[in-house]
Amino acid sequence: MFHRYVAIGDSTTEGMDDPDGAGGYRGWADRFAAHVARAQPGHPLEYANLAVRGRTTARIRAEQLQPAVDLAPDLATVVAGMNDILRTSFDVAAVAGDLLAMQQALIARGATVLTFTLPDPVPVMPIAKPLRGRVVALNTAIRKACADSGAILLDLGAHPVASDPRLWSDDRLHANSAGHERIGAALAHAVGLPGTDDTWTLPLPAAPVRRRHEVLRAELAWSRRHLLPWAGRHLLGRSSGDDRSPKRPVPLPVEVTGP
Repeated sequence: MFHRYVAIGDSTTEGMDDPDGAGGYRGWADRFAAHVARAQPGHPLEYANLAVRGRTTARIRAEQLQPAVDLAPDLATVVAGMNDILRTSFDVAAVAGDLLAMQQALIARGATVLTFTLPDPVPVMPIAKPLRGRVVALNTAIRKACADSGAILLDLGAHPVASDPRLWSDDRLHANSAGHERIGAALAHAVGLPGTDDTWTLPLPAAPVRRRHEVLRAELAWSRRHLLPWAGRHLLGRSSGDDRSPKRPVPLPVEVTGP
C-alpha cells in the first residue's frame, strides 16, 4: 500500500500531450497514480506532480528534488534526460550522476522509485537519427543508475511498440493520450500492482503504407508547426517552461473516476 506518490521531471511527466479536457494535461503520471489508487481500495493515495516542461536533468535535481524529498513520498518517479539530449552541451556522465543522486535521495527517504528508458526516436522523427547514439548512451546510464540505486526500471527502450508513431503526438516529442495510457499501465505492471500484466508491450495492428507524397507533406507540415518554432525559441535562449510552475505542487487525494 502506498500513501503518497510524488513525480519529478520535465514535460513528459507533466503530461504533454495528453489533454485532460479542462485546458491542462493528464499524462502517464496521473494515469499511474490512478492505477495505484484503484489497486488499494480503502487506502487513499495522495499525489503531487512537481514536473515542469523544458527542464534539464540538472535543473530538475536543483529545483524539484528537495521539495520532493520534503514531501516524504513512499512512491516516486524520476524521469529526465530528453531535454539534455537536445542540447549541444549534452554530457551523459553529468546526467547519469544527477539521475543516480535523485534516485538515491528518494530511496534513502523510504520511497519506492521508478523510472524508464527512452524509446528509439527515429521511427517517430526520422530527422532525429543523429541523436540515436545519445539516446542509447542515456539509456545505458539509466540502466546502470537503477542497478546501483535499486530503483525499479521500466525498460521502454527495449520494446519496439514504444516507438510506434501512432502513440506519439503531432509534435513527435511527446506521447499522445494512447501513449501516456500505455506508459501508465507499464509502470503499474513494473511496480507489481495486482491485476496488471504486460499487454502494454503488444504491437499495434499493421499501419497502412503511406505514399511518398503523403510522407513529404507530413514532414513539411511538422517542420512548419513544430521544428521551426522550437529552433527559434532555442536560438533566443528561451524554454517552453519559462515562468511556469508545477501543475500539482501539493499532494492531493487521487480521485478514481475512470480508466
